[in-house]
Amino acid sequence: MNCELIPINWIKPLENEGLSDYSYRLSKVIDTESDFALIGVSFGGLVAVEISKVLKPSYTILISSVETKSELRRIYKSAGKAGILKAIPTKMFDPPRSIAQFIFGTENKVLLNSILDETDLTFVKWAVNELVNWKNQDRVENSIRIHGTKDKLIPWKGSSKVELIENGEHFMIVDRAEEISKIINEKIKQHQNSGYSK
Repeated sequence: MNCELIPINWIKPLENEGLSDYSYRLSKVIDTESDFALIGVSFGGLVAVEISKVLKPSYTILISSVETKSELRRIYKSAGKAGILKAIPTKMFDPPRSIAQFIFGTENKVLLNSILDETDLTFVKWAVNELVNWKNQDRVENSIRIHGTKDKLIPWKGSSKVELIENGEHFMIVDRAEEISKIINEKIKQHQNSGYSK
């Protein structure tokens, strides 16, 4: 599709800032004068959902992510209810690279290691805490869902709206980029051909 992809850089969370307020601050850089869509990967999908509530994009594309709290693993929600994450030292959110490679499921170990090496652990701790405590139950209008069948970090729980990537894992945004792009383009064409407009 003839669209411009504009990455949005993460910003530093304010003290005691929740995900909805954080997402609203992050959304300030989005130009809403023209039609636009949101793409969120993994935790970024939660942010995209929160932003979509306020800005009403043409599409919200969620990759290796969730749309509501009910799709999160039970162990995540239990950890949120127990409130144990804040007591865990920040350095513990930097997993051994062999474990990270297994969880993310990628052949591109060099890139994954580079991303992890550059990640702000304080942000990671905040993000994980926000994920396990996420309360959203609202579905997103005009969402496009793409998920891998072997995602270990955020397993697919079953939805007729989800386009599945067979054997795709959590890092498939890199490993299976061409397949994902093809699905997105086809889905947007379907929306346009059905006469949908913002």
